[in-house]
Amino acid sequence: MQKGYGTGASPGEAVGKLHWYKREEKEIPRYKPAAPKAEWERFLSAQQEVIAQLGELADRARKEAGEEAALLFKTHQFMAEDTDLEDAVRTAILETPVNAETAVQEAADEFAEMFAQMEDPYFQARAADVKDVAGRLLAVLGGRKKGQVDLSEPVVLAAEDLSPSETMQLDRGKLLGFVTTGGSASGHTAILARTMEIPAIIGIGDFLKPEMEGHLVLIRGENGEVVVDPDPEMVRAVEEKAEAQRRYKEELESLKGLPSVTQDGRSIKIYCNIASPRDVPAVLRNDAEGIGLFRSEFLYLGRDDLPDEETQFEAYKTVLTDMGEKNVIIRTMDIGADKKVEYLGLPKEENPALGVRALRICLNRPELFRTQLRALYRASAFGHLKIMFPMVTSVWEVLEAKKLCDEVKQELKEAGIPFDGNVQVGVMIETPAAVLISDLLAKEVDFFSCGTNDLTQYTLACDRQNKDLGRFFDPHHPAVLRALKLVCENAHRYGREVGVCGELAADMTMTEEFLNMGMDELSVAPGAVLPLRNKVREIS
Repeated sequence: MQKGYGTGASPGEAVGKLHWYKREEKEIPRYKPAAPKAEWERFLSAQQEVIAQLGELADRARKEAGEEAALLFKTHQFMAEDTDLEDAVRTAILETPVNAETAVQEAADEFAEMFAQMEDPYFQARAADVKDVAGRLLAVLGGRKKGQVDLSEPVVLAAEDLSPSETMQLDRGKLLGFVTTGGSASGHTAILARTMEIPAIIGIGDFLKPEMEGHLVLIRGENGEVVVDPDPEMVRAVEEKAEAQRRYKEELESLKGLPSVTQDGRSIKIYCNIASPRDVPAVLRNDAEGIGLFRSEFLYLGRDDLPDEETQFEAYKTVLTDMGEKNVIIRTMDIGADKKVEYLGLPKEENPALGVRALRICLNRPELFRTQLRALYRASAFGHLKIMFPMVTSVWEVLEAKKLCDEVKQELKEAGIPFDGNVQVGVMIETPAAVLISDLLAKEVDFFSCGTNDLTQYTLACDRQNKDLGRFFDPHHPAVLRALKLVCENAHRYGREVGVCGELAADMTMTEEFLNMGMDELSVAPGAVLPLRNKVREIS
């Protein structure tokens, strides 16, 4: 028996035979094409095939992991047809001239290096995306399909690294878990593993070796432990734990239809966070009591231009109609910081998290905001809508946003377009300024929702995108918890409801604390609804 440790990337335990994944590496040929125009056509054909492949992966990701995972592959689609990358390949093929494989590899290397040298972590992460897309183009040009791993039996997969597309193409029925020698816990592959509930460990180094192929291995995604040739007692313990987990899931299913109420009668609403109308079936399947955060900015991402009023209206209408009598809180677009939209032409900023983002964009560009508000109010006729403004720091911002809401409602009324005239308006509490003036904000809005991710970032002066600040980014910090308690007190003083929609809402070590604070609602991912309800019902 041998033990090694990497970094836990996705929780869960697995035991099974080890299988090493080795990519089919082919040396890229370099030659001068006899007919450069025909070579360019060959590239264009491969490009279209890759775009189609990525579209299929996006659809699969949407079904298995949700809209945010699908957006990753939609982004890769746009990258595959990026005009700058395409121009670089065209120039190399037609003017140098070189073959398509060489043109793609050299252009990709240049773009990846450019992204890697940028200070912004968002752009640094794009380097891996460029390489993934380029690898797919090279595979098609070479007559093979990238990332197809054929598994003949259930295994624990080992690899130097896995790209998001390779991870998405793995057979979930035969993948018990995976271990990589490199990688990052904050990378897209790790995020996909967590979303898809695949036990995963990254950064194991050279502990696992190809000659261990076929050996029995045990992995623990919580602490990054890998055990080669575990003793029978360890294997039995993992199998018993898996059986207990199966029974636990059955118990959770029995909670559907029951209230989220403690043993002494304290109730709390459990809502869901979503990014697309396609996420609603998961909300209903997990018996959430409403939607606490619809991230409307995902309608703006992965596009070449702004979504028009009809596009937005149809999306909001679909969600409200499908949710029936349940509340739906839609956050106005939270663009900026880590969510970049090139077509808006926003200037590059030294500190984008502190820059022109979210409500600030909307107030600076009221015509853009009006379009979204018109779509929202039109959709309000089809369900129980609440509108929420993000990134608020001052009362005047709320007053100006509400004024625009009133103007839009008047326009719709004059045009004879039906809408709900009693739509509640709220704000996200995600800045220290909003916390400190929450008593003043409570006089102007109908509800609060606390975005603990950004609130932690701004309270602790700690960039949540910076992986080197992991232990400094602490949502349980006393300053953050005191801020949440103060918000609850000020909200309830004026009869306003308050909830939590950040990742902390699903942290069950905090559930009792939230109940003690007086939180009225917790909004979490669909899969966390029933475990959280179970936790609430256990509390006395």
